[in-house]
Amino acid sequence: MSSASLRFISAGLTDVGKVRALNEDRFVDRAAIGLWAVADGMGGHQAGEIASGMLADALTGIGPPDSGYAFLDEVHDAVERVNRSLVAHAAISSPGAVIGSTIVVLIAYAGHYACLWAGDSRIYMLRNGAFDQITRDHSMVQEMLDSGALARRDVKNFGKSNIITRAVGVNDRLSLDLHQGPIENRDIFLLCSDGLTNMLSDSEIAEILACNPPREAVAALITLTLARGAKDNVTAVVVHAFADSDITVDPGTRTPAR
Repeated sequence: MSSASLRFISAGLTDVGKVRALNEDRFVDRAAIGLWAVADGMGGHQAGEIASGMLADALTGIGPPDSGYAFLDEVHDAVERVNRSLVAHAAISSPGAVIGSTIVVLIAYAGHYACLWAGDSRIYMLRNGAFDQITRDHSMVQEMLDSGALARRDVKNFGKSNIITRAVGVNDRLSLDLHQGPIENRDIFLLCSDGLTNMLSDSEIAEILACNPPREAVAALITLTLARGAKDNVTAVVVHAFADSDITVDPGTRTPAR
């Protein structure tokens, strides 16, 4: 499918939650150029909201892409620049200081998507009824699951579920994981912070995504998380891909008219 035949509608929403005093989550929603992101500032450290805010600002400053490779490189470079700035600022602020944030980015170009991430904010895809996590957490929990030291049934009761093993602003050298693939008509993507996935099951999330356009979906996801107690900041960005030949868009609501 060519890039010209694919269109995207999207929406994002964030909330401080029911426990935290400060919202350290930020998101980017730029359907016009095919760029979306969620950053979750590290609340256990200094100025997590500064780190997530710098990432959002850097990605907001990226212009329309000339090619897929250039787009990916520009996003990668923007995150790397923020990483260097955060490490340098922390070094002069106080000994051992860390100013960090998770980051998860989705880009779309010419019928393909790419995900870049560090930390435990996630991207999911709903395709033809199958709901899959397409990022892999950089966390102590994931490492223990991989090694067999922790059973999946015990994750909810694991006392160190908030410990992440990679983030922006932690080390001089930042390693971002990458996953790429083709986009199909009616694919739905969800980018979110762990404040959402710690409170809602995959089946609940998938049902909301399947039954609602982006704006209503993010509102429903946040509302349900708040009803569950929302122990952390919570952020969701929902992206729908559709083909011009299959769906037309009502410009008044920015939702697909099937």
